[in-house]
Amino acid sequence: MKRPGTGDRKPETRDSKDRGSDTPVGGWGPGPGPRTPDRRPGARKRVAVIVFPGSNCDRDAMAAVHAAGGEAVPVWHRDTDLAGCGAVILPGGFSYGDYLRAGAMAAHSPVMAAVRAHAHAGGAVLGICNGFQMLLEIGLLPGAMLMNRTLRFICREVGIRVERDDLPLLSHVRKGQVLRVPIAHKDGNWFASPEAVARLEAAGAVAFRYCSADGDLTEASNPNGALNAIAGLVNSAGNVLGLMPHPERRVHPLLGGEDGSPLIRALVEAA
Repeated sequence: MKRPGTGDRKPETRDSKDRGSDTPVGGWGPGPGPRTPDRRPGARKRVAVIVFPGSNCDRDAMAAVHAAGGEAVPVWHRDTDLAGCGAVILPGGFSYGDYLRAGAMAAHSPVMAAVRAHAHAGGAVLGICNGFQMLLEIGLLPGAMLMNRTLRFICREVGIRVERDDLPLLSHVRKGQVLRVPIAHKDGNWFASPEAVARLEAAGAVAFRYCSADGDLTEASNPNGALNAIAGLVNSAGNVLGLMPHPERRVHPLLGGEDGSPLIRALVEAA
């Protein structure tokens, strides 16, 4: 059974009446409000949360943005603009059911042209799990995702070690810090050619690595077999961050901890 807000339904927007009749409306939750940013002093910074057929972490991402002091704006995958938002989240889920390849079909959604343009202009973009896979598919981050080495879906808490703290999107964490965050994926085994791996390592593109509770890189602490234990990457400009674990699921003690809050807070500040 489809959850409201996925499948063939879209988030309600104020200008939905002007869209084609093939775009259903309503039943999803709060609309994004005006499609131009509110520049009044003290206005919440707006973060677009892109919603695809099959997204299942979009509401979690919106709640995390709100908790971090931002205004979360749901943007349907068929839209062609980002509703005046200053930052973007590509949330986790199983866009298009992961048919063909995880993130491959979502990469061709109309809104992705706006996401690319936003990133190339220096705008902040955070891709989480399926969103990370999309960033690889559209070339904003390097490499590809293979199936986990177990060939099975994995859903559990892992440790990730912070590798950089000198970028706006990593401004609230510290190099060497270990975050405890959950994963939930089947295709999280990051892979690239030896030459590409050497280049990104030299460029400092690795943001997070899977690690033990003490920060050690061990075979047992790498849940999916990713090369060099890579759990997250940043682009050369530092404004695009992708990671397989779910920081939006660790933003309150009732959710098991707050280790994900610094990443969401930094994104809101960068909007």
